[in-house]
Amino acid sequence: MLGWFRNVMPKEDRFFDLFMQHALIVVAGAEALQGVLRGGEDVPLYAQVVFDRENDADAITRDVMTAVRRSFITPFDRSDIQSLIQSLDDAIDQMKKTVKSIALFEVTEFDPMMAAMGDAIAEAARLTAQAVSLLNKVGSNAAKLSALAEQVTHIEGRADDLHEEGLKALFMAHRDGNAMPYVIGAEIYGNLERVMDRLEDVANEISAIVVENV
Repeated sequence: MLGWFRNVMPKEDRFFDLFMQHALIVVAGAEALQGVLRGGEDVPLYAQVVFDRENDADAITRDVMTAVRRSFITPFDRSDIQSLIQSLDDAIDQMKKTVKSIALFEVTEFDPMMAAMGDAIAEAARLTAQAVSLLNKVGSNAAKLSALAEQVTHIEGRADDLHEEGLKALFMAHRDGNAMPYVIGAEIYGNLERVMDRLEDVANEISAIVVENV
């Protein structure tokens, strides 16, 4: 009976628009972070893009939370909606934290493994946005959604390998000299790993939505 009632009542389609807006902001932030990690004189410009996009993302997150409270019918469980938007927001928040640490230490040159992690983050963000675009039809898109989530998980594993390789190379390069470059580099690597972890969290939330709604 409840299922029939939910089907005949109008759903709040605005949620999907807000999800997509936020996912595209995450992509923009990831691509700006990718630009930061290329190094050079444009680092501050790309860093500012990340800061700006994080502010945009906060506004959308607030809109979603308000819509959850005010909507009688939601496209799927309220807790899932909140978890999804929060995981998206956590991803862009972590990008901001990464860029803040880079700005704090005034880093403008980056190890190849850091740049490779930036590439992986941008790739995962684009896959995440692709998955979010399919959520308005979870049932018919279940297989695609699961495949995209699996791809993000695979990229996260690749990023873990880059993180470990980068830390080892950093240690070998500085073990007999000044430790500060290692400390700074390790901080940046740790932040990049957490960005990737947050994107995997989004993929996990999407997988959970698929399981609960198919």
